[in-house]
Amino acid sequence: MLNQELIDQLSNFTLLYVEDEEGIRNNIFEILQDVFKEIYLAKNGEDAYKIYVEKKPDLIITDIRMPKLDGIELIEKIRETNSKVRVIILSAYTDLDYMLKAAELHLVKYIIKPINEVKLVDALENFINSYENSKISTLIPQWLFDEGRSTIKGPNEEFILTKKETMFLKLLLKKHRIISYEEMESTIWTHDSVMTQNALRLFIKNFRKKLPPNVLKNVQGIGYQLVI
Repeated sequence: MLNQELIDQLSNFTLLYVEDEEGIRNNIFEILQDVFKEIYLAKNGEDAYKIYVEKKPDLIITDIRMPKLDGIELIEKIRETNSKVRVIILSAYTDLDYMLKAAELHLVKYIIKPINEVKLVDALENFINSYENSKISTLIPQWLFDEGRSTIKGPNEEFILTKKETMFLKLLLKKHRIISYEEMESTIWTHDSVMTQNALRLFIKNFRKKLPPNVLKNVQGIGYQLVI
């Protein structure tokens, strides 16, 4: 069974689920519909690719044997431009050729059907664990900081951080305390630039636009801290 900790973690992510058999598609959707932030459904590889391009899901779970574009072809096409998106493949086939092709696609898991809740939970745990070395931090529910990609992902938008913003957020998260103006100047500002009041004001104004509301607090006369 899905435990609450796993559900809480998965609620930050979106899923594209691809399955041509309607009964199986509906069953898995019923299990996961209240778990992920958003679930997109597709019944073949062509539809799935269109959804992927538009929605950019965090995880793709796909069957292999499907009309129009099979699961292997779908993931190969996606891998041409995206090596990072996580993929779980479902298959009724233990055919070695399929498994070797799938192994080249950097999967989270290859599940042999019939799928059950135990197999599904194991695969989803692998998905969460795949982020352990990627330095993903939850700021507040549905807001993630991806240090490796220098991005903040909110419920409806992803923001790209500047080098200074990434350094500042890492400092705030690491220290768990007020970061003083002096520390900001010595750590974030380079030797070839000066942290004037105007420069600091503009930096903070732009940085706040990429954060969840009210999480960056100004401690007057001292510096800034996160309230999360």
